[in-house]
Amino acid sequence: MQSVDAASKTQIEMMHTILTNKFGQLYADIWKVGVNLSLRISDLLKLQYRDLNLEDRSLKLVEAKTGKQKLIRLNATAIAVIARRQQEHPGDVWLFQVHSNRAKDKPISRVSVSRVFKDAGDVLGLSINTHSMRKSRGMAMYKDGVPIEKIAKVLNHSNTTSTLRYLGITQEEVLQTYDDYEL
Repeated sequence: MQSVDAASKTQIEMMHTILTNKFGQLYADIWKVGVNLSLRISDLLKLQYRDLNLEDRSLKLVEAKTGKQKLIRLNATAIAVIARRQQEHPGDVWLFQVHSNRAKDKPISRVSVSRVFKDAGDVLGLSINTHSMRKSRGMAMYKDGVPIEKIAKVLNHSNTTSTLRYLGITQEEVLQTYDDYEL
């Protein structure tokens, strides 16, 4: 699998701006919600409004890849995007529904999102794809000092070794801490 970049907090905002201005609000909304919920794209694009409880700020789902149950607290940013989309498209079933005649009443395709994210990432000089939303959230948490065990739980990884590998924390970086923290 090709390695993709995690966007920094500044780059996350820049991606959102590029997506909004160059590719449209739908793609910008997918990015914004995806970064805030850290879901895999397969789970994100399958979200229906009935899955989202804005009053309780919750989302319960079974992950397609792992079959694991996941409970997510919707933060204010995600709720704002979801509520706006629901108000703008009250007849929609899917959170990220296509409105063209060719694919009416279906969620947007992963292929379409991937192509647009790659093009937007190219503008920033980053290798971005649909998985970058999840990876960016994990890396932002890591850089802010969130314990790796908690990040593993958020990402629903079965162990911290997977999370370290996922975030690209190498053995050399671990070894470097022995030089960086001489006491």
